[in-house]
Amino acid sequence: MVYYTIMPAKLLYRQKFLYPDGAIREMVLWQLPRPTKDRPHGLKYRLYYGLADGTCVVRYDNETGKGDHRHEGDREELYVFTDVETLVADFLADIARVRRGGA
Repeated sequence: MVYYTIMPAKLLYRQKFLYPDGAIREMVLWQLPRPTKDRPHGLKYRLYYGLADGTCVVRYDNETGKGDHRHEGDREELYVFTDVETLVADFLADIARVRRGGA
């Protein structure tokens, strides 16, 4: 009989920010024990920006079965992951745009 040890993901970063209007920005990033088909970079992440009422406005994540992708409103599209710095910069740029009222 073969036993496998399941190694948990290691939390690398967690930040939650509350805007004066009640909107929430949360960024969470984990290092996986090893890369996977859906996460070849070895990272699992969830970057979320939503309104005070709980409406999700922008989200970047890489859930199992979907890989790297982003949500904006009702739209979901592939996201090409380059590195963490670019991921965060893209996410923050999207937030700035939607807060300015851009489409």
